[in-house]
Amino acid sequence: MEMEVFIRVMVSLLVSGALLIWGWRILNWVWLKPKRLEKWLRQQGLAGNSYRFLSGDMKEVFSMIRQRRSKPMPLSDDIVPYVFPFLHQHAKKYGKNTFMWIGTRPRVTLLDPEDIKEVFNKCNDFPKQDLNPFFRLLLPGLISLDGDKWARHRKIIKPAFHQDKLKNLLSAFYQSCIEIISEWEKIVSVEGSRELDVWPYVANLTRDAISRAAFGSSYEQGIRIFQLLEEQVDLVVQAMWSIYIPGWRFLPTKANKRMKLINKDIKDSLREMINRRMNEIKGGKDGNGDLLGILVESNNREVEEHGMGM
Repeated sequence: MEMEVFIRVMVSLLVSGALLIWGWRILNWVWLKPKRLEKWLRQQGLAGNSYRFLSGDMKEVFSMIRQRRSKPMPLSDDIVPYVFPFLHQHAKKYGKNTFMWIGTRPRVTLLDPEDIKEVFNKCNDFPKQDLNPFFRLLLPGLISLDGDKWARHRKIIKPAFHQDKLKNLLSAFYQSCIEIISEWEKIVSVEGSRELDVWPYVANLTRDAISRAAFGSSYEQGIRIFQLLEEQVDLVVQAMWSIYIPGWRFLPTKANKRMKLINKDIKDSLREMINRRMNEIKGGKDGNGDLLGILVESNNREVEEHGMGM
């Protein structure tokens, strides 16, 4: 009898201890750690809103985006107030160097040129923060890399952005523009005059021009990748409207399964195009002058010189 009581007491203590530990971790995650970080950021001379439980500044961010997108974009090259309304207002309110809250995490924004230069010159001292797992579906590659890996990938893609290489892409942009203008001329020739919503055409122009410049002879496959990316963006944005819950992406919801399928489809298509272009180059053909060909040739040189590429 005494043994049973002892066992029950021990089990109760273990359960209570486990609950206290998990309770402390949750409290630290949702409140104590964010408040400590806020204190440290303010001591460094940064300004921003006070931390709000769990959501941070996200409700205000999305509210301002909805308000701005509900109105026509002004005819001006000053697009920051329209594209990033929260950051624009934040900078006006708090100055050039500020922080905002993405859920429980603060994000620092630097607009002072000297501070930005210092960060870029010390990339190993200022590692990129971990992306929300949903964002990793949209931002893989160079933008998410750090340290030596970032330096190696940057070296490989650098030849694609030399001025003479970029000039070779003008014909792809020209062809995409001509097609849209021709379509408008046909409409005018039939109807005489007509008011057009140009946004769908501008969106198609961007997709077509980048696909031609990046993938050249694989242009149609590139178009399909962009269409998949557009769907992926919509799904990720929908997921980000809600508060991020760790582990949610592993649940077999309809949206999660579709995002994983799109991600696999895009990777498989890119892998197929890259392998095909590598085989063509090995067979004696040039890289076609498009972005894909330039990157494949640059990667091959890196492999030959250092034994590793992307």
